This record gives sequence, structure tokens and C-alpha cells, in this order.
Amino acid sequence: MRATEPGVEGHVDHDGVKVGYAVYGDGAQTVLLAPSWLIVHSRIWKLQVAYLSRHFRVVTVDPRGNGRSDRPADPAAYTDRAHATDLVAVLDATGVDRAVVAGLSRGAWRAAIAVAEHPDRFAGLVAISPRVLGLAPTPPEREVFDFEADREHYEGWQKYNRHYWRRDYRGFLDWFFALLLSEPHSTRQFEECVGWGLETGPETLIAGEEAPASVAGVPAIEALLRGLRCPVLVIHGEEDRCVSPAVGERFAELTGGRLIRMAGAGHLPPARHPVPVNHWIRDFVRARDDPPRRWTRALDRPRRVLYLSSPIGLGHARRDLAIAAELRRLRPGVQVEWLAQHPVTALLAARGERVHPASRWLASESRHVEAEAHGHDLHAFQAIRRMDEILAANFMVLADLAEERRHDLWVADEAWDADHFLHENPELKRTAYAWLTDFVGWLPMAAGGAAEAALTADHNAEMLEHIARFPRVRDRALFVGEPGDVVAGVFGPGLPVIADWTARHFDFTGYVTGFPPADLADRRAARAEFGWGPHERVCVVTAGGTGVGVHLLRRASAAYPAAARLVPGLRMVVVAGPRIEPGALAAPPGVDVHGYLPDLHRYLAAADLAVVQGGLSTTMELTAAGRPFLYVPLENHFEQQLHVPHRLARYGAGRRVAFADTTPEPLARAIAEEIGRTVRYRPVAADGARRAAGRLAELF
Repeated sequence: MRATEPGVEGHVDHDGVKVGYAVYGDGAQTVLLAPSWLIVHSRIWKLQVAYLSRHFRVVTVDPRGNGRSDRPADPAAYTDRAHATDLVAVLDATGVDRAVVAGLSRGAWRAAIAVAEHPDRFAGLVAISPRVLGLAPTPPEREVFDFEADREHYEGWQKYNRHYWRRDYRGFLDWFFALLLSEPHSTRQFEECVGWGLETGPETLIAGEEAPASVAGVPAIEALLRGLRCPVLVIHGEEDRCVSPAVGERFAELTGGRLIRMAGAGHLPPARHPVPVNHWIRDFVRARDDPPRRWTRALDRPRRVLYLSSPIGLGHARRDLAIAAELRRLRPGVQVEWLAQHPVTALLAARGERVHPASRWLASESRHVEAEAHGHDLHAFQAIRRMDEILAANFMVLADLAEERRHDLWVADEAWDADHFLHENPELKRTAYAWLTDFVGWLPMAAGGAAEAALTADHNAEMLEHIARFPRVRDRALFVGEPGDVVAGVFGPGLPVIADWTARHFDFTGYVTGFPPADLADRRAARAEFGWGPHERVCVVTAGGTGVGVHLLRRASAAYPAAARLVPGLRMVVVAGPRIEPGALAAPPGVDVHGYLPDLHRYLAAADLAVVQGGLSTTMELTAAGRPFLYVPLENHFEQQLHVPHRLARYGAGRRVAFADTTPEPLARAIAEEIGRTVRYRPVAADGARRAAGRLAELF
């Protein structure tokens, strides 16, 4: 799922070739994101679009040969000038008089041609990793390059060859993008770039390589660059293995532009280092200082907390509200603002909390997760990996907010965007920062085999490196639970034991249920309030705050008639939650269907049995309430399949049921066996919120 969708999509017919474009946002200034080499399309800019379109109008272009553009066979259609004039044709088609153009690799050179030949249409040029032949000596490893040589074996730059492309195009893509993405832990970017490369083919690339030169010879190239009259910004990675950093230096020298060298960066900074690239482009386009702000003496400023609560389910929000309440008790007068998404905002509104207006810019993580689910199956690890565009866009909201408003503390409850990008860009940490989580360690599912095991280990290794290199990014790391709740095992081959590492790097708060024990004190009064008879057997079915659990709700509803035969007088209460339409469940007579219930925990505590998904928050609320329950983990969801069962086993809580066993008769039997059963769980700590708030209050 994308972080933002275009307002306009279209094609321009330019010299007989259809060129696809898209327009995002409606700012007064326009940023034109030029295509790179035709081996990728406009999605190479995906981590820039959502952020920049909040400030400017953004226009993206698919290159001839990829994306939604045509793939002509004639090499003459792929000249640098043809690509350059495509940019002007798109400006015409979108009604843009003047734009700042940003180009990556070959796209930077083609953008320079467009700027040189149409100076009235361009207000500035951002050249990232500019690939311009002849501006610097050829690196020794590229001296083996020969596009025409037909060899028996190809190594290194010999693979940049028409015969090799035809023989093993996928092999070329794998080699090429591994070269371009020289930074460790680039598996997600690598997979996407290879996928985009597969959207074109070797014959199209060959036609592009055979295109005649538009500007011939180094003297002519240098003359063109010297002649540019608009402001120029050059960004180049010092570890670029495709284009020597000396090319970027020479490009800046010839144009009189500003040069930003990125130590440790490879050829694709927009994909691998989006946060600084986004800020540099934003500031370059603005070309002015921010307006003056009102200044307040530090000791006269109110204490402010910015709370980021994960929108994947509502259990995080309930526990975060409990922690915030304790924090206000410990630090009277503290102001808590929430950077949050639906459905968390619904719960916050019900509690009278202040949601920061910048929250409207957040891309929906819940919608992404729902789009990733298939039935009662959600591959959580891969879903998070594929959420990179949304996470980058949402972090940019935090980064902008940090520039505009001072806070004394940021609290991130499994806000993966904040934690990852703060460690990638620690200079953007502007205040005390605390991280909360109830699990540690990305774990592979057995069905994923060795490939998934390698990916989860790589993901864990990056996190471990972040913490080791920047231990002061997290001023507090709080594990919502006890040491025994951490799973056994290691982060991956050669990596630490999860429990040992967690004990060294986290404080343990005990579990935070999100509600005071008094809420559970009088079950009889609650049942009367809900209209349940004192001797009525009530089964509550719920699946959390996202729409992923709709299939479980339907299965439970379908099992009601069979369960009612086994449990006379059974009442089933199905809670659809904030993201499922109650009418979509088609519940049979005898099943009460509710929408969103802000006090769902009271219904669970008053019930005789609950049927729930395998999420930690709901299952631990039931454990704290001492109620019998069936839990049905999402298939391929590593947290629900591995982390949560480990914790519930410690408490002796719940009965696990596979989704395959939730057809009417088996589920009805399980309901009949468990309803009203006397349980004896390990007690759940009641002071978790107080303990967590105490550790946070120390940061003021």
C-alpha cells in the first residue's frame, strides 16, 4: 500500500511515445522528480513523494521503457534529449510553468539538459549521484566493461553487456542492484529495485544503450553544465560503486552548485537514506529561511510529552492512556499530545485527549496491514517490511513537528518509524526519547525456510547495531512485561540470546493492562448494565482494532447455532470494532453485534467466555480478569504464533485453537467445553502503568 495516492495520473504523447506521469499535492511550488535510468520507474522516488507533496506539488514521470510509459524498440527514441524533453512535455501537460527538477543517476544528466535548453521552465536542479560520462577517470574495476564482447563467463562489470542481459537478465539485476546498494541491511530496497527492473526487459535496455549521444564529447558536456543559470544542489554518496564521487564533485564545480557528500552512502540515497534527502530537497526548493517564531524562556515553557501509539490494534492505546494518566499524577501540569492514527484517535477522542493536528498527515498503517492480510493469515514480518514507504512518510511528519514545536519527551509505543529512522538519523533527536514494546526479536516462521530466517536475522542485526552504535538515542527502553516473558532463542546465527540482550538493554515494567482493577470489581453490576441475565451464559467474540479479524468473527457467528445446541440459552456478543462494519458480518439470530466499544475490557471481564484473536493486549486483559478464553492466532503472524503463546503459557492462560479448527462443529464444542470454566492463572501485575510512568518521569 502507498503512503499517498496521486491526485492526477495521465500520459503525454511525446514524439509518438506515451509517457506516464502522476501529480501529488497542490503546493504553490512544484518539484519534478525526473526518472532515472529506464531500469527502474518513478517508484524509485516513493520515499520522497508523500513528504514533499505535503509542502509542494510533486510530479513524477515514468521513463520511456518502464512503468506506465511505452517501450519503443527504436534506439533513437531513448536519447538523453528525448528523455529531457519528456520532462518539459509533462510540465506542459500538468499546467506547470516552472519547477525545481530532481534527477537521480542518468536522470540528473537528462534533467541538466532540460534545464540548459529550457531555462525558463526550471527554478533549480537537484542532481543526486549524477551519472555523466567523462567527468572523472574510469575506476579500475570498470575497465573490463565491454558492452559488445560475447564471453563464456562474465564477472563484475563484464555483466553490463548485451549478450549477458539476454542470457541471464535476472542475474544482471541481482548483481547490478547489489552494487548500487552498497549499504548493509538493504534487502528491502534490493528486492524492490530488482522487481522494478523486471518490469522492463533486456531488449529495451539494449535499445536504450544503443541510443545516439545527444551531447557528444567531454568539452560539450562541460560547456552545457557551465551554462546552467539556475541554483544547483549535488548530492553524492562517498561509497557509490556505480558513479565515482569525483563525478559529483566535478558536476558541482562546473555548475557552481552546492555539494553534499554522504559518507557511507551508495548510489541510491533517495531509497536508502530518505530522511536527509527529503530535508535537503525541501530546503533547496524553499530557498529561504523559515519565518521567525515566538521564543519563550526555557523555564517558563510548559512540560510537554509527545506520545506515539501504534495503531495496529487498540491495546497499545489503552495501556498508553494508563501510563499517561500516571505520568500526569507524577508530574502535575504536564501536557500530553498524541501523534496518532485511526482507530487510536477514536479511543483518544472518547477519553478527551488532545490529538496533535499534524496527525492528519499520517499514512494509515492499519489499512496497509489489512491489505496485507489474506483471510485469517497475516505475515506480520513481511507486512512491516513492505510498509517502508508508509513508515518513512510518517517519520517525516515527526521530523517536521520536531522543528516546529518543543517537547520535553517523546514516547514511542512500537512506533517503528520513529525508532528506526531516529537511529538512522540520530542528529534529528531533539529531546528525551523513550521506546516501549511488549516483544523483542523478529522471528521467522517455519514455512519461510532459510530465506526468511536470513531476512529476520538481518533485520535483528541492524537493530542490534543501531543500539550498540547509538545507545543514547533511547533514553529509556521499557519492556511491557517481566523478564520471563521474553522468548527463548537467539536473534539469528552468531547473534546474542534474545532474553540476555533484552535484560541488558530494557527496564521491565510488568504488564500494563490499560484499566484500573476497580473496573473489574463488580461483574454482576456490569452484566446487568449490559442487559445480561445473572445465569445467562455469555460468549464475547472480538478481534481487535483492525479489520484483519473479520474472518474469525464470521466463523464464530456461523458456529453459534451449533454452540447454542450444546449450551442452552447461550448469548453470543460479537464486537466488530472500529474498522469493521457490523452489517458485514451477517450474524444469525441470537447473536448481538456491536460496533466499536471503548470499554471493551469490561465486556470481556463480565463474560463467561471470550473468543479472540491471538493479540497480546486482549489475551492479557482476559488473563488479568481471570476469564476463560479461546485464542486463534493469525497464521504466519510471528508475534501471535510465537511471542504471545510463550507469555500466555507462563500465566497458564487461554486455550489455543488453530483457525482450521474454527468451523462450526469444532468451534462449538470448544465453546461448550470452556464456557464458565474455573481458571487459575498466574496473577497479572496491577502496577505496570505506575512503574512505566515512573521511569518516564525521570526523563523530565
